Amino acid sequence: MTKSYERGLFNGNVLVVKNNSVVYQKSFGFTNETKQAHLTDKSIFNTGSIAKEFNAVSIMILVERGLLTLDDPISKFDLGLPKWSEKVTIRHLINYASGIPRIESGLTIINDEDAWNILRNNDTLLFEPGTGYRYDNGNVFLQRRIIEKVTGKTFEEFVTENIIKPLKMTHSVFEPQLGYNNRTSCYDMDNLRCPELKFISGWLWVDINDMYKWIHALNTNRLISKESLTTLLTNPYAKDQGGSLGTYFENEGLNRHNGISYKFESIYLNDIKNDVVVILLSNNLNKVWSLGHTIHDIMLGKAFEIPKRSVYQVLRKEAQTDINKAIENYYQLKKTSEKEYSFENPSELNTLGYELLRAGKINESITIFKLATKEFPKNANISDSLGEAYFTNKQYDLALEYYNKAISLGGTNGNAEKMIEKIKFLIKN
Repeated sequence: MTKSYERGLFNGNVLVVKNNSVVYQKSFGFTNETKQAHLTDKSIFNTGSIAKEFNAVSIMILVERGLLTLDDPISKFDLGLPKWSEKVTIRHLINYASGIPRIESGLTIINDEDAWNILRNNDTLLFEPGTGYRYDNGNVFLQRRIIEKVTGKTFEEFVTENIIKPLKMTHSVFEPQLGYNNRTSCYDMDNLRCPELKFISGWLWVDINDMYKWIHALNTNRLISKESLTTLLTNPYAKDQGGSLGTYFENEGLNRHNGISYKFESIYLNDIKNDVVVILLSNNLNKVWSLGHTIHDIMLGKAFEIPKRSVYQVLRKEAQTDINKAIENYYQLKKTSEKEYSFENPSELNTLGYELLRAGKINESITIFKLATKEFPKNANISDSLGEAYFTNKQYDLALEYYNKAISLGGTNGNAEKMIEKIKFLIKN
């Protein structure tokens, strides 16, 4: 972890617990982009999607109290929704299998009023409930509103009374404003602060100790029964996609959940089988995912590597201004420092290519993706990425070539096929 921090791969808090005893805990880095205040174990973070667990568990608390059932149609709660609410159940909502209209589109930021307008004024479902899977916060929004309808309390009040106070999650708070004690802000590699934008309500920020209290309470059935926990861990409609508590690998007895919000990123690995919990909370989007898995491997006595310096990070600024110089430096680094940098990881160049693509530097992104296909000729995802860059540049023949190559290398979960159809349609019309 110290090496990862020194190499610019992690800024945040880490906690490792085995058999309810702390094995390792440390804070690395700063609370915001000014780098004036150091993180502590009391620093609170936006955990992104992990915060959706609090509404799912609240639903199960109400189920166990007999105040609702998972098979209740949501029309039962008089939310003013269209006729489709008669066939959408709470079970569909907690498994993202409802087919309800999307409340999010692109970069549009919505609040509660916007969400209501979208849901109440759209008569069409995306698919029949229970026949598909769509990860969208509309499902989360309606869970929170149903909790309020059933209890007569705000979602925040219910969670505070039934979860935060009983578990003594003393530093957890809903949507703290800038300046709130121990609050972090996220920032990027250029030390620019993330935007502070409003969204649908009901997001609980936590510190790392409170995050552990939450996971431990679920594992020991303090809040809900083992049966209810199993219901949330497994998704009957889309087993590979996971349920309200992230992904559950039944054979390994491992529950993993990660969340991203702007440059905040968090992950926990709750190894129920081996009684090991690994938590990382970060406000500087970086290697949280891979570090979490590496720590878990260490706890299981498996082989591991200390993370190498990032090729992407060292090239990104130069690639924006002089792509040829960046390529030259890539080869020079590979010649002199191959063991120190992560040259074996295709996501390094892929990430750089997409950053350039998003910045409108299409030719530069094509150059990077071409380098990546040369370095990783058998990687389907890289070929798919080059296809996308050519498509963006309206070089449809080359886009088709690389999408077909991606398919021949094993495919990209149907994306290449969809793009080929799209290109053929564009050429035809």
